[in-house]
Amino acid sequence: MNNTKLIIFSAPSGAGKTTIVRHLLENNPELAFSVSATTRERRPYEVNGKDYYFLSKEEFEEKIKNNEFAEYEQVYQGTYYGTLKSEIERLRKAGKNLIFDVDVEGGLKIKKLYQQDALAVFVKVSSVEILKERLNHRNTESEAKKAERIAKAVKELMYEKLFDVVIENDNLEYALAKAQKLYNDFKNSGL
Repeated sequence: MNNTKLIIFSAPSGAGKTTIVRHLLENNPELAFSVSATTRERRPYEVNGKDYYFLSKEEFEEKIKNNEFAEYEQVYQGTYYGTLKSEIERLRKAGKNLIFDVDVEGGLKIKKLYQQDALAVFVKVSSVEILKERLNHRNTESEAKKAERIAKAVKELMYEKLFDVVIENDNLEYALAKAQKLYNDFKNSGL
């Protein structure tokens, strides 16, 4: 039996899940980041194999056919994101606790697959206006892509009740402290 824990962070774009995940990784050396695969364009500051596994659409679809994903979604038209089973198993065999930064539906699929070994955390902000401000501040996407992300975020907010825990991230210090406490409690449970 494997005693490693999986902590899954999901959120609408702009809610701050990636900031929380990075904070936990920096402060918990036993945690390993589960690198997702995607077909989206690599941003200039991103590193293949560290931020994502950047795959062509054809490579991604071949892995779908071969049942190589724990979860995957076509999140936006023509853009896939997914979690490779091989990535999860590689880190679990190394005895690492895993942390995930995945979309809402993907997070729920991982939770369903790993059940008690997984904690699904939903990160949100108190209003869609805050999400809009954060996406505008990011300045990494076109107006059309931002509008698409906002529309998706509104739908994703309806999934909140399906998660084990919710963190509201209007105050980053509070959200980081809450995430750390959740992780500490979860990793020490069932030992």
